[in-house]
This record gives sequence, C-alpha cells and structure tokens, in this order.
Amino acid sequence: MHRISSFTRLRGMRSACVGLLVAGFLAVASSHAAKADDDSLYRALGEKDGIAKIVSISVDKWLVDERIKDDVDNINLDRFRSRLTDQFCEITGGPCHYPGRDMYAAHKGLHLNTAKFNALTEDLYDAMDEVGVPFDVQNRLVALLAAMQRDVVTQ
Repeated sequence: MHRISSFTRLRGMRSACVGLLVAGFLAVASSHAAKADDDSLYRALGEKDGIAKIVSISVDKWLVDERIKDDVDNINLDRFRSRLTDQFCEITGGPCHYPGRDMYAAHKGLHLNTAKFNALTEDLYDAMDEVGVPFDVQNRLVALLAAMQRDVVTQ
C-alpha cells in the first residue's frame, strides 16, 4: 500500500487552493490591483522587513525554477526585489508606495501564461512557508495577487 506523506498532501491542497483562488478572483478582478482594507496583513507578514525576506526568497526560487527561470533571468534583480517589496507592502496595507508601472505594462512583453503564473505563486507559497507565515495569512496575500492575473497573464 502506498501512503501519501503529509507534505505531499499539503502540497496537493496548496495547488488546489492556488487554482481556486486564481479562478475565484479572476471572476471579480478589475484592472487595478486589489488592496487590503487595513494593515493587519502587512503586520502578519512581518512588515517591510518580513515582506522583503519573502520577496528575496521567492526571487531566488524563481531563478532556479525550470518552469519560469528564463522569464526572470534578464532583469535587474536588486531593482526587481525592491519594487516587488514595495508593491507587496502597499497592497497589504503597509506605508510603502509602489513606484512601478501598472501590471499590464510591466508584463505585456513577457508572454506569461497561466502555468507560469501558478509556478510563481507556488514558489511564493514555498518562500512564505520557509519564513513561517501561517497558511491563512499566505492565502490573504495570494488572494490580493490573484486579482492581478488578468494583467500579468498575456498568453
């Protein structure tokens, strides 16, 4: 008899959750990024330092993930990490300001598809696991990001 490990089961549940979140929020997504109503998510993620750590680990994972590494290998990584940290900080209710382009303009030439968007999300979940972010907090962040899929996925 083959037994499924707790880790494998959790990973499967996470993949299903990613798909459901993306589908659910696409139904109500607008062209503007969603934003938290208060700063509780920002604080739950460890404020700006915690978010910067999550972003740094995520970017490191994206650089080695065979599914997406070619999409992030030709960018200014310091600038990218900084902008992504500011964006996550702002949308989670923190005091930061994201100075970058809107999501459509930033991604239109990258030809990202849903599978790549999901790979980015899975790696983000793994990064949040590494720093000990509770699963419900992870889902709150991913829900905000899922609303951007329509502008990020261009293929």
